[in-house]
Amino acid sequence: MDRRNSLKLIITGAVAAPAVIAGCKTDDKKTENKINDPKFTIDRNPDELKMEKELLAQENFFTAHEMATITVLADIIIPKDEISGSASDAKVPDFIEFIVKDMPTHQVPMKGGLRWLDVHCLKQYEKAFVDCAAAQQIEVIDQIAYPKKAKPEMSQGVKFFSLMRDLTATGFYTSEIGVKDIGYVGNTPTQWNGVPEAVLQQYKLAYTEKELAECVSFTKQ
Repeated sequence: MDRRNSLKLIITGAVAAPAVIAGCKTDDKKTENKINDPKFTIDRNPDELKMEKELLAQENFFTAHEMATITVLADIIIPKDEISGSASDAKVPDFIEFIVKDMPTHQVPMKGGLRWLDVHCLKQYEKAFVDCAAAQQIEVIDQIAYPKKAKPEMSQGVKFFSLMRDLTATGFYTSEIGVKDIGYVGNTPTQWNGVPEAVLQQYKLAYTEKELAECVSFTKQ
């Protein structure tokens, strides 16, 4: 799937929550919080910074197994290519860990979806998703990545993957790597080369020597 170009147009959004499915053994050990301590910048007011620090101080929401699954999924959605790094290179898993704390409505859909994915893979391959071969992982993703083509019994997986894809795209394209990937340069200064000579002649005008020296900078285009 050629995902990168189309994902540049995706924004994050909540998806209907699937029920949490029991029956898949996972490692319940919480992962260490790897997100750097936030620093005050001009684009964050003190209240925002305080809230962010409080969220980062919370116990991690996902287990180590779930974070490993999220990392594999994110890199399938946005893999590394010749232009830029992968979703995990852009720390998208850390972003998703943070966003489910900041937006708790994502918690049940994400937990339930990850459990659904493992249960489905256990039934189909007798392995959790992260332990499946790469070809098997893609086979499962192909079953839930295209809502119009997916079978009705895959609806829960479709909802989960849609949310996972939205969060991955949002995390990636708001990161430094993602911003460079789309070529966004922000506000950049321009160089004014003065009124075109043809316009000056039309109105019988000309720059003085002082204006040429102090106000107008001519460069080759």
